[in-house]
Amino acid sequence: MSPAASTGGPIARQAMAYVLAGGRGTRLRELTDVRAKPAVYFGGKLRIIDFALSNALNSGIRRIAVATQYKAHSLIRHLQRGWNFFRPERNESFDILPASQRVSEDQWYLGTADAVYQNIDIIESYDTKYIVLLAGDHIYKMDYEQMLQQHVTAQADVTIGCIEVPRAWATGFGVMHVDETDRIIAFEEKPANPAPMPGNPDKSLASMGIYVFETKFLFDILRRDAADPTSSHDFGKEIIPFLVKNGKAMAHPFGRSCIKSQAEAAPYWRDVGTVDAYYEANIDLTDIVPDLDLYDQDWPIWTYGEMTAPAKFVHDEIGRRGSAISSLVSGGCIVSGAALRKTLLFTNVHVHSYASVDQAVILPGVDIAQGARLSRVIVDRGVRIPKGLVIGEDPILDAKRFRRTDGGVCLITQSMIDRLDP
Repeated sequence: MSPAASTGGPIARQAMAYVLAGGRGTRLRELTDVRAKPAVYFGGKLRIIDFALSNALNSGIRRIAVATQYKAHSLIRHLQRGWNFFRPERNESFDILPASQRVSEDQWYLGTADAVYQNIDIIESYDTKYIVLLAGDHIYKMDYEQMLQQHVTAQADVTIGCIEVPRAWATGFGVMHVDETDRIIAFEEKPANPAPMPGNPDKSLASMGIYVFETKFLFDILRRDAADPTSSHDFGKEIIPFLVKNGKAMAHPFGRSCIKSQAEAAPYWRDVGTVDAYYEANIDLTDIVPDLDLYDQDWPIWTYGEMTAPAKFVHDEIGRRGSAISSLVSGGCIVSGAALRKTLLFTNVHVHSYASVDQAVILPGVDIAQGARLSRVIVDRGVRIPKGLVIGEDPILDAKRFRRTDGGVCLITQSMIDRLDP
């Protein structure tokens, strides 16, 4: 009998999703000056955190909590507007848990484990049997029910979502070794020299930051960790290594539960933690058949749906024709006699006549004045691009005025525009 059948229904209905969304995301540079990484915009109308939350909802989980800390206002506002449809009378809940010194007057969340420990009383009140801990800053589609079923069947103490990554990337992840049954026999957090996978020297097996526990067991482990004055109270540094050594830790390969539509050829997972990675993941969506299918109605990505007018394209003259090729254009946008190519316009962007925008990620509320030429750029929310400004054609000048990455992408904020010579 399957675990779901033995419990009388999907295990997800006995689980709570707890999303750790307090990360600063410093490698995204100015994009996280005013918002936490999970609140960064993505894909034309979404926020990064919408993927973890949508996965939980689509998996059948109806109790969700989000722990916030760093510059959380933008994130909290998004959650309040877009995720306020859970109903207590249906045994549903959605909690936002800012760091609020609930344990001590001088203690914020000290680490990922402490961000759960400080809210044990709230989690206990929902009396869920399992807890799925999630990072709120990755782009992927995954059915957590499959991972819960493996956890119950294996009678594991912890089950960790894992993915194969190039060894060069693995220095930023927890890296594990598994035996033939997927039991984790070694774990190292962010190693300087990541261990390769057996038989695959160019890849390492990395933690996705997704953990499944039985709730009461997790509380026991967290209370033990909280009592240790030498601990940094972090899952990757203390909790997981302890359970690998002293308990039963199982790996759950992402390929078993990733969600793929007919248009998606391979499992899709991205850490958009650098400006270049963020740019490429967004621009890839303009491909005819992108690696990530945002049009999959069977696994929708939920978000806050702004009330906007339809996108509009106006003027039809030589050199002044409102057009878009291989681009995503959101509601409220006006392309007025300008040309777009391989570009994402988020909501309420206005591109004026004779402007040219090529391979660009334009966040909400941007205004691009007449005659501006932008190429390979990310423009932050609300920026006003002056008339005739050219970006993306002179690397040396761009690097002096804007944040130019190693990949040749210019990140533009309003303060950078304000510093330009009049």
